[in-house]
Amino acid sequence: MKMLIDSTWTDASSGEWVDVCNPADGSFIDRVPSGTLDDAARAVEAAQAGKRRMAALPAHERAAILIRTAELIEQRIGPLGELLARENGKPIVQTRDEVRVAARIFRGFGEEAKRIFGRVVPMDAVPGNERHVALTIRQPLGVVAAIIPFNYPVELFAHKAAAALAAGNAVITKPPLECPLTLLKVAELMEEAGLPRAAHQVITGDGVMIGEFLASHPQIQAVTVTGSTATGKRVSELAAQNLKHVHLELGGNDAQIVCADADLDRAAQAVVLGRLARGNGQICCAVKRIFVEEPAYERFATLLNEKARQLKVGNQLEEDTDVGPLIHSVAAERVEQAIRQAEADGAKILTGGNRRGNFIDPTVLAYVPLGSNLLHEEVFGPVAPIVPYSDISEAVELANNSRYGLQAAVFTNDLSRAFDIAYRLEVGGVIVNWSTAVRVETLAFGGVKLSGHGREAIHDTLMEMTHQKSILFYNALSQPSQEL
Repeated sequence: MKMLIDSTWTDASSGEWVDVCNPADGSFIDRVPSGTLDDAARAVEAAQAGKRRMAALPAHERAAILIRTAELIEQRIGPLGELLARENGKPIVQTRDEVRVAARIFRGFGEEAKRIFGRVVPMDAVPGNERHVALTIRQPLGVVAAIIPFNYPVELFAHKAAAALAAGNAVITKPPLECPLTLLKVAELMEEAGLPRAAHQVITGDGVMIGEFLASHPQIQAVTVTGSTATGKRVSELAAQNLKHVHLELGGNDAQIVCADADLDRAAQAVVLGRLARGNGQICCAVKRIFVEEPAYERFATLLNEKARQLKVGNQLEEDTDVGPLIHSVAAERVEQAIRQAEADGAKILTGGNRRGNFIDPTVLAYVPLGSNLLHEEVFGPVAPIVPYSDISEAVELANNSRYGLQAAVFTNDLSRAFDIAYRLEVGGVIVNWSTAVRVETLAFGGVKLSGHGREAIHDTLMEMTHQKSILFYNALSQPSQEL
């Protein structure tokens, strides 16, 4: 496949390519251009004309293009889902669902493109300003660079690119090098849907080189990133040189607090479906630390262990597969090392703990010591460490003892307790009685601390992709009468 610059599908200026392979067995799928800095510069230059065309496009036309894109994606859920499973490694049932969600996000932003409202400001609230009239409008930022991770490339691309286009911006997308193919196919559908020339560019190749170029370029007005905390810090440093807008959705080390009165079977099932068998454990908002009240600890550990052992690990293209391969060998080796270190620290492996190539068997560990790195570093794989706690205050303290603050989960049948814990947790979102691996496009999503800043959702992202302009009509009203 080729990359997209100035509405033309093109090779890299160097003539070099990068192979895209199936992480399950290393088999070749396709290749993409190894984009250069010259290619990225051409994309930025093209985007300058693209942003003017997008800003001039009426809201109803932007909406129609995005809704047509959604329709085109929905017509191809099967082949797009299969391609994504092959290049990414997630089970095909999950990749089809990701494509379906991406279409829904495009449609949602298409609808919201017609609802970017300003407001009228009452100037008579300030003495001496009674004759003035003021209003605000929201306008596009200009060019938005979208840096996309490998774990949910199509869905996260939709969150960023569809939002930027709905707001009237041009977009330059940097897809993940490991799995760019499905995203490129969606970009083809966007062009087919009728985007203006150069409204959207896609540059494939070295992520660090091109990402840093986009983050530092003065003709890009905003950068939106989903990725590691290290990536977010570097992007922030570069973007600060030009004081551009930065939106960061970064790493997470989500905690799940299970109270003794909770439905333990449901709590265990949430860990299985939201951590061990969702995205092969490669989700920023998946639960990564499980704190269980002592009276329920043994029972919960038994239930989770039983459910984890029932998961099928294997070919991601088979309909009944629960867990596929991690994205590449380095990722799998890191997870294996984290498991071995936790074991050396004194944790007990109840099930799993094995690596076979890029596959990690779903792993449940009990009595993980509080000082273990497994509880403090983000482990991107199907690993579930369980820790006992004695009271709620201790549970909240343990959950908050993290550099990250993306999401958390609370399991209890006591509504008052749920609210109390939710208010005290230092995170961007709390899920009550289900997994932290929940993201709905109408609900603000994002974190605090080293999990980033800003929020993504249909309405919230549009605000991130626009700036507010105030317009004041001085002495527009006649002098108010003093006679009543």
